[in-house]
Amino acid sequence: MVKPPAPRNMAKRVFSGVQPSGSLTIGNYLGALRNFAKLQYEADCLFCVVDLHALTVPQDPKELHQRTLDVARIFVASGIDPNRATIFVQSHVPAHSELSWLLECTTYDGELRRMTQYKDKASRQEVVTSGLLTYPVLMAADILLYQSDEVPVGDDQKQHLELARDIAVRVNNRFDEEIFKVPKPYIPPRAAGGRIMNLQDPYEKMSKSTENPRGNIGILDSPDEIRKKIRSAVTDSGREIYYDEENKAAVSNLMVIYSLCSGQSLDEIQSNYADSGYGDFKKDLAEVVVETLTPIQKRFAELSEPGVIEAILAEGRKKAEPLALPTLNRFRDRLGLLTHS
Repeated sequence: MVKPPAPRNMAKRVFSGVQPSGSLTIGNYLGALRNFAKLQYEADCLFCVVDLHALTVPQDPKELHQRTLDVARIFVASGIDPNRATIFVQSHVPAHSELSWLLECTTYDGELRRMTQYKDKASRQEVVTSGLLTYPVLMAADILLYQSDEVPVGDDQKQHLELARDIAVRVNNRFDEEIFKVPKPYIPPRAAGGRIMNLQDPYEKMSKSTENPRGNIGILDSPDEIRKKIRSAVTDSGREIYYDEENKAAVSNLMVIYSLCSGQSLDEIQSNYADSGYGDFKKDLAEVVVETLTPIQKRFAELSEPGVIEAILAEGRKKAEPLALPTLNRFRDRLGLLTHS
């Protein structure tokens, strides 16, 4: 049974979306989801499974369906409270698609073709869909629809947020009023070491869309899988354990994971393993990671009972849609579109 929503903090609204493409990693948890769980106590938060974004490349329908539910379960299992934050699926609120089209008609082709992600992904695919080109406009619609004050973004999405800001300013200037709030990036407090990198390539971000999945620690990986991946993680020359991003990138990445999972500082970790080699360090790191992910996996299993996450998403849609429609309808009105009864 979903409890009534907690009172909203209207001082600040935050929107963020996660694609259901690939398996979420410990990097997603430590870098984003754990911060989301804290942020819900500071702002009115909307956390969305952006399933429409996943369609820019071909998806297996059954897998997409399952991953959409799984991402929502991981949201809740990671500490996001559906009675405090709004958790919903993008395609459940049709206003996202409609606003995306309306914004496409005010976005320039050159702006989209300059997007770094588009150029990178298009160069690696045999067939490039128009959705891959216009994806940033749908992202802008997601954000602007809810009059978001802030948006948590990683380095790979900063350019897309800048486009959303440009579109908002362009529309507001055209109609000489604030149709859309101009969002700001939300930069969480920087954790020691910053991003979580791939265990097989410390110069590649750990990502659910990576071409090197052996280097990912999945949030739902079993303890044995976690131990095996950490045991086989690449290391640097020498056996000393200390933090140095430039000369010891691999072990520095492992230290960051250890620090974020255990709460120990990098200096403490270095001191604790000053007389140890990589073997002992990796063994202990694996247990720290297992301990971090076990309660999330337990809660995920509880949320996998039939109907549980579906009920949460249904309530999320009921909360999100009334927030979205006023913005959409005001923009429709300014564009001169007829209002339907």
